[in-house]
Amino acid sequence: MSIFGKFFGKKEKESLDKGLEKTKDSIFGKISKAVIGKSTVDEDVLDELEDILIAADVGVSTTLKIIDRLEERVKKDKYLNTNQLNNILYEEIAGLLAENKSTQVQDFMLPESIKPYVILVVGVNGVGKTTTIGKIASQFAQRGKSVVLGAADTFRAAAVDQLRLWGERVGVPVISLGMNTDPASVAFETVKKGVEVNADVIIIDTAGRLHTKVNLMNELGKIRRVIQKVIPEAPHEVMLVLDGSTGQNAVIQAREFTKATEVSSLAITKLDGTAKGGVVIGISDEFKIPVKYIGVGEKVEDLQLFNNQAFVSSLFSKG
Repeated sequence: MSIFGKFFGKKEKESLDKGLEKTKDSIFGKISKAVIGKSTVDEDVLDELEDILIAADVGVSTTLKIIDRLEERVKKDKYLNTNQLNNILYEEIAGLLAENKSTQVQDFMLPESIKPYVILVVGVNGVGKTTTIGKIASQFAQRGKSVVLGAADTFRAAAVDQLRLWGERVGVPVISLGMNTDPASVAFETVKKGVEVNADVIIIDTAGRLHTKVNLMNELGKIRRVIQKVIPEAPHEVMLVLDGSTGQNAVIQAREFTKATEVSSLAITKLDGTAKGGVVIGISDEFKIPVKYIGVGEKVEDLQLFNNQAFVSSLFSKG
């Protein structure tokens, strides 16, 4: 069994390592240079480290928290080389993620007591929202779960067509009423269909661009109300999709969406090819919402269930 858990094997770790390569090189290449010629971790090293973490989009607040923890460790002992500093950073960042609910390694499983399980997916256009839905649907389908998708992002033609293509590719039904139709009506029909076919999971795509936060709240509120006519306790999960390559813009989007609706999980996409993977640490710390999925490549299996230990070990070349 993998040291990271039952469902996180060698293949997943290799994909994660490759996807986080640029972030690792950016952060820890700079750390190595910062400690050259230093015999102890002093104030200059900590200042340099603070700049490096902020540049990697860890975020100011989270960076200061990490630096404070490092200062406490330095008071107790003197750390003489890069390897020791990396070990301390590894421990502190892993500990921070563990505090922020992103701790459990899960399979693509669903609560046994809830069927169908309804996931409402939110996020702005361009973050990979519809692709993420398709990949999640594919992974559920591969595990024998029945899935129904709802194309309720009716203001963007590409979103409806893209979800239909994913449905065909994965072999799951997609409920669509076409462009410029009422998103709540699509959500209602999707949940209704899911109940009729006894689906295991229903995933509903929602509009990625509404002009104001009030419009967003109203739209999502309306969707909630209509699906609750069919399943009173739905949605069981509201997932916010964020583009990790946008760094602090992803943080700003998270702030807006968490003000507008009750977000219960996060998916952070496009971490491959960017040096801004540190944003995962900052988002987890600021919002205290579990990071459930991360995207580290184009393939379906490159959408991984987030494993905090594996994530940090990839940054530090451990395990």
